[in-house]
Amino acid sequence: MDFLNYTFPVSGVNTSLLLPPLTALVVSFFTSMGGVSGAFLLLPFQMSYLGYTTPSVSATNFVFNIIAIPGGVLRFIKEGRMAWPLTWVIILGTLPGVFLGYFFRVTYLPDPKPFKFFVGLVLLYIGARLLYEITPKAKGAKKEQKTMEEEFHKRMRELRGKKLEGSELNQAKVKVIKVGLNSITYSFWGEEFSFSTIGMFLLSFIVGIIGGTYGIGGGAIIAPFCVAVFKLPVYTVAGAALAGTFIASVVGVIFYSIIQSSQHTQPDWLLGGLFGIGGLLGIYMGARFQKYVPQNLIKLFLGLVIICTSLSYIYQFLR
Repeated sequence: MDFLNYTFPVSGVNTSLLLPPLTALVVSFFTSMGGVSGAFLLLPFQMSYLGYTTPSVSATNFVFNIIAIPGGVLRFIKEGRMAWPLTWVIILGTLPGVFLGYFFRVTYLPDPKPFKFFVGLVLLYIGARLLYEITPKAKGAKKEQKTMEEEFHKRMRELRGKKLEGSELNQAKVKVIKVGLNSITYSFWGEEFSFSTIGMFLLSFIVGIIGGTYGIGGGAIIAPFCVAVFKLPVYTVAGAALAGTFIASVVGVIFYSIIQSSQHTQPDWLLGGLFGIGGLLGIYMGARFQKYVPQNLIKLFLGLVIICTSLSYIYQFLR
């Protein structure tokens, strides 16, 4: 096997076997520090650089999530920061959306040109959201959230190396207070948080459609809404968004693999697996180095890269 010149049998991509994992490592390293998944940037890389543009590329992008995400989810579960009612609402809303997203992708967006336009619009939102987060207005709105984050870090430093017991153990974990069709309430670090069950379900459904079409689970879209609109603490949202993204990716791969079983929609498991391995390492490294890099600098850099990519795709469609 030639590691520097290999043709992937499903996608037909011809490239070095080292390029996918290295690319995913670098992309995930920086995007994870900005609080978003690398999947939304890996798809443009596959389309523009590798020339992989059939609906199969969306399924292959899901494979990246399946391999790269579990480590993060397990960490949230171990630390007791999984808000399970929130997680299940996101999953139940996302799954039917993913099916519709698959249908739209193979029926209305099989051609590269309109699909790139769709990708451009999604990237434009994500990029604009990242840039907005560094504005004074956004920082002012996040003042309360920042106070909670600082308190969380302070308590974690105080409790590091100690065995949590009693009230400290309960405060450090998400505790479900009420689950209903109208609203769900849980507590974290002694504070209660509530959100509309139906509202979260509808948001997840819409995100599922976008994610199923694009080939991402939707965590980069749903997490900011949970924090900004529903006023939920990011430390309890991240695990739920990751879990929802993982399940959506698994189901997305099943849809693309079974419902219309052809090379046109089949994921390239080897290519997606190599991306996933690189992403797994990149996310881990990004999490370790995040505290050493200014968040505003990361978000500015990512936002500009994403918006430039999005405008390029939109321009290609309109010209």
